[in-house]
Amino acid sequence: MLLLQNARIASENSPVLVESDVLIVEGKIQYIGHNLAIPEGARVIDARGRILMPAMFDAHVHFRAPGFENKETITTGSEAAINGGITGVVMMPNTRPALDSATAIDTVLENAKHRSRIPVYTSGCVTKNREGKELAEIEGMRELGVKMLTDDGDTTADPAVLLRAMQYATEFGMFFASHCEVPELAGPRALNEGVMSYRLGIKGSPACAEEIIIDRDIRLAHAAGAHVHIQHVSSKLGMETIRWWKSRGDVKVTAEVTPHHLMFTDEHIGDYDTNYKMNPPLRTQADCDALLEGLIEGVFDLIATDHAPHTPFEKAQDFISAPNGITGLDTALVSLYHHFVEPGKFGWNLVVKRYSAEPRRLMGLPVAAIEVGQQADCLLFDTEAETTFTREFMKSKSHNTPFIDQTLKGRVDLVVLGTEVLLEREPFVELSKK
Repeated sequence: MLLLQNARIASENSPVLVESDVLIVEGKIQYIGHNLAIPEGARVIDARGRILMPAMFDAHVHFRAPGFENKETITTGSEAAINGGITGVVMMPNTRPALDSATAIDTVLENAKHRSRIPVYTSGCVTKNREGKELAEIEGMRELGVKMLTDDGDTTADPAVLLRAMQYATEFGMFFASHCEVPELAGPRALNEGVMSYRLGIKGSPACAEEIIIDRDIRLAHAAGAHVHIQHVSSKLGMETIRWWKSRGDVKVTAEVTPHHLMFTDEHIGDYDTNYKMNPPLRTQADCDALLEGLIEGVFDLIATDHAPHTPFEKAQDFISAPNGITGLDTALVSLYHHFVEPGKFGWNLVVKRYSAEPRRLMGLPVAAIEVGQQADCLLFDTEAETTFTREFMKSKSHNTPFIDQTLKGRVDLVVLGTEVLLEREPFVELSKK
């Protein structure tokens, strides 16, 4: 039994924070009100000044299992999620072997049951081995609960194959997540084509390499009557393309934006810093501004990290040779507060809607909420504290992030899921028992 006193409650439906006491009994929220009597045996936490909100949910992560456990495991990835206030994730299928069959999916989900303290879901491949040629075992994966199909890491190259997959799997209530990239245009690089690429002497990847596939895959979904979800959008025109399609109202399209594409530009790469190398690449300030506009407007339905861990050895290579990707689970919520909520660019209601509620809706899951009768699935956030992202603090097995050793405003203090307290910072707050 847990009583949180004087918490400021955030929800997706209102920008106003409502101060209240919240009593959690046997994993469910039993009472919300003021000056609640302390039940016998209850643990009491003075949450005064802290934000109580639904825990986050990340619909785009790479846990690297099976095949690349030197970078991340289901255990370390899920602990990184908890460290960042996240209580559910969806893994991408670009593992080794790829998650393209019922056998592969079943193995991963069974491992997750024993190796993670939070629910772990997985997507499945559109095509066998993500090669873009032959459809994966879609029916078998569906029977195991897979809802999202994607060849993430690559685009499904053959539009005829993707259209056929959409026509087939849509009947089963599945949807498609698209990594949008024309490889012949993008090349094996991850640096935006522009002033910075010229300055660094590296051939850049133009934004049109992404934008062409954004439009192509939405058109295919329109033709098939399918739902397509556009992943990690990085450019202004990409956002505007999605906005235009949504305005038509005759195709189901959702989209996500990452924290790093909202916060950083290609200028941050500086002296070839590979922590800023990702795919799609960081683009310009004008692109960042447009992405933020799209998030606030609702063009982007959700925030997702595209958490992509790599070993220090890999990232220590030269910029061209180093792999794409950064970690994000440990850092996302604090960085969103530091860069956007604290400066007043958007409120906690947007964070809850885009990084907690909508990702769960995308996956057909119950939405976490601070409401009587709901399962406790929540976190306490201290806006007055700070977080320093040292290697010791991070729970991810890899530390390839621009935030390494940086101190940001805000701290996740407590994470509760059902009857379990998954995370409690020390020192925390004054505790008492009656």
